[in-house]
Amino acid sequence: MKIEESNIVETNDYRVIIYPASRPLETKEAKAITEKLFDFLANWAAHGKPLSSSFKIEKNQFIIICVDEEKEMASGCSIDALGKVMREIDEQYRLGLFDRMKACFIENNEVKTLKLIDFKNKVRSGEVSRDIQVFDFSKNTYLEFIGNFLLPLDRSWAASIK
Repeated sequence: MKIEESNIVETNDYRVIIYPASRPLETKEAKAITEKLFDFLANWAAHGKPLSSSFKIEKNQFIIICVDEEKEMASGCSIDALGKVMREIDEQYRLGLFDRMKACFIENNEVKTLKLIDFKNKVRSGEVSRDIQVFDFSKNTYLEFIGNFLLPLDRSWAASIK
């Protein structure tokens, strides 16, 4: 299974886990993270059975892990093992991967990140336009991810900000 850019439409709905960084990755960081995740995912297993998985770094800021649970379900232990690797990456590069109290959006063709409270206040005050696109880290399946990871603010979780 591969989730790189493709013209092929996937019919399986893989499980997706999104790790949003608080800043863009530097080239050397992205390369080291890619190597670490290739090594980890090549041996990732649940109860001794290999997991069919892949990843990609989206917009140079979001690490997307994908696992085909139709072949083998990711268990609590396997998810914990992934979490451990991601925490190591997070600590090494100080990416804020586990900080869910932030908002990421595209403004002027650039990914921007703010603390959630600051984002809400800036949208309310008009400092951040309502014409932006907002990322949604809560997507759990690949089909949700490809269709709804980045949405116009008025169609996103942020639409209720008044």
